[in-house]
Amino acid sequence: MNRDALQSALSQDGSISARAALAELQADADFEVFLNQTASARQLWDIWSWRHEVMLDTGITPRPGLAEAVARLQAAETARVYKATVIGSRRRFTLFLSEDLTRCVACW
Repeated sequence: MNRDALQSALSQDGSISARAALAELQADADFEVFLNQTASARQLWDIWSWRHEVMLDTGITPRPGLAEAVARLQAAETARVYKATVIGSRRRFTLFLSEDLTRCVACW
């Protein structure tokens, strides 16, 4: 996946985190898309919803956008997704992309 395709996928996502990740990509941030495997959005929801809950229970402030991303993973149900990261100047973003790599399912 090239930079333009990732920017296109992020540009279709109106979330604050996706817009911030897109801005970092446009500013030449590094990125990586892990194409060697997909995962079920439901499996990822199980993991990240638990992590989010633990953070809240222990007083750790989750990164911006995590709660919205967890909800979006739940809504994606059993869809297969790819993980990607964008390493910006201010923070690192975690993204999950649709199986056809055309849209961002969740970003934080």
